[in-house]
Amino acid sequence: MLKEAMFYKKIDNDYVICNLCPHNCHIKDGGRGLCGPRKVHDGKLYNSNYGEISSISLDPIEKKPLYHYKSGSYILSVGSFGCNFKCGFCQNYSISQHNVDTRYLEPEDLINLALEQKNNVGIAFTYNEPSIWYEYIWDVSKKAVDKNIDIVLVSNGYISKEPLNELLPYISAINIDLKAFKDEYYKDVCKGNIKEVLENIKLCSEKTHVEITTLLVNGYNDSEEEVEELCKWIASVDKNIPVHFSRYFPSYQFKEEPTPVERVLKAKEVGDKYLNYVYIGNVPGINNNTYCPKCNELVIKREGYEIKDWRANGKCKNCDFNIK
Repeated sequence: MLKEAMFYKKIDNDYVICNLCPHNCHIKDGGRGLCGPRKVHDGKLYNSNYGEISSISLDPIEKKPLYHYKSGSYILSVGSFGCNFKCGFCQNYSISQHNVDTRYLEPEDLINLALEQKNNVGIAFTYNEPSIWYEYIWDVSKKAVDKNIDIVLVSNGYISKEPLNELLPYISAINIDLKAFKDEYYKDVCKGNIKEVLENIKLCSEKTHVEITTLLVNGYNDSEEEVEELCKWIASVDKNIPVHFSRYFPSYQFKEEPTPVERVLKAKEVGDKYLNYVYIGNVPGINNNTYCPKCNELVIKREGYEIKDWRANGKCKNCDFNIK
């Protein structure tokens, strides 16, 4: 479905500028932005993936990953198509970089579907970059205000300040994919830049629950030195932000060998020096329990995405430390 986009300006009779993300694409009539779905027709910018759902699943909220937000619950996860990054290792490239078969759901229909699911806390916009179907998320979020539905984003964080600030009051939690801690990586691998992402992490951490995921790509962003700088920076924002270091496997255009498990474990060891909550993804059988940062008491015992034991309700039962 075509929906007139928010956050754009008409430059002249031939071009508009999209202000949704920092790319600020100048798009000629008949053309599309870098993200794919946003296109110009007769001098107006339209979102062509409004309500067009390519993927839908009821997932454990830990799978997003969100380990410190309503642990043990489920969330209805939906994705569309397109992305404003061009990461060569994307595991969801079939929907992020290509048009795919979709089915249309009105915002009310998606909300009602979420309400029908057992033990479901809300809707997560994920799988492809959620910000580029902003108008749909905006409409769903507004209509869900009185429905006791949480709205969650799993995002690369590459969105302009005005649309982010307008949306954040409706967002319950967000996992931001911090791709690396070098701008060269963002420019060469993702076709973006790190500055806006770091600023948005700070902004989101002031407004809602934030967790961060970094995919450690073999030979690219997995050095001990870079991981340490990344962890120091996150700690300077808030050492209670949970960080998930995930192991890379070959996908899409990247053929490098999987990141050695020892390097991923080392990243956690480094992270533990600066941050209160560090976890590992894509390594089966790993200990991803939550421990009290003060006394090291077991707080949440996990097996995969399943909660096996819960020993806190906001506070460590052993020392009364606030578990964020």
